[in-house]
Amino acid sequence: MSNCCDNKAEELACLRIRQKSVLKMVMTINLVMFITEFTAGVIARSSGLLADSLDMLGDAIVYAFTLYVLDKNMRWRASAALLKGLIITAFGLGVFIEAALKVFTNMVPTATTMGWMGALALAANSTCLLLLMRHRHDDLNMRSTWICSRNDIISNVGVILAALGVGWTGTKWPDIAVGLAISGIFLKSAFPILAESAAALFANSNSDRHAKISVQKSRALRSNLRK
Repeated sequence: MSNCCDNKAEELACLRIRQKSVLKMVMTINLVMFITEFTAGVIARSSGLLADSLDMLGDAIVYAFTLYVLDKNMRWRASAALLKGLIITAFGLGVFIEAALKVFTNMVPTATTMGWMGALALAANSTCLLLLMRHRHDDLNMRSTWICSRNDIISNVGVILAALGVGWTGTKWPDIAVGLAISGIFLKSAFPILAESAAALFANSNSDRHAKISVQKSRALRSNLRK
């Protein structure tokens, strides 16, 4: 039995080391891409690129927090997943508002810059997705992290399609349409994460409460026996 427990502890330690290594790599990739893509989005006046760059920043923050809670208890890990759900929701609403406001402007984004940056971001996020793939079933924390990366791929493909649409039509509407579509995808993917993490936090809270009641009963029983 002792050897079994030792082996399980060693396996868990090795898993945590692998997870930390992967999270550090994808966090670095996302920080570099945020700076690059945000700059390009401002220059190209593209809602799609700006939305995608802010999503990169959000992911980098998420990966950093995931890294922080990796060795902590279930409540911390569920809280990290809840944070990811809230960040995805915030970005979804932000992209929606930005795209909706763009309807009332006459700015047409630069299709060439959008296309090149969208392709570069797709390559970066594909790397992140492959790195996270093997860990997506480890726990709720890593699964929600993988969903963040999957959303990035969808967003990047959307930016490339928007670039093709803007280049073909010479108008802003493909960029706006893609921005709204990305917003909808973000919001839809956030709901399961929020529901799962909230359920995990509730279950953990109930478990803690039952544990406290058991301790109190045990103390009361010992006190009665002494009398």
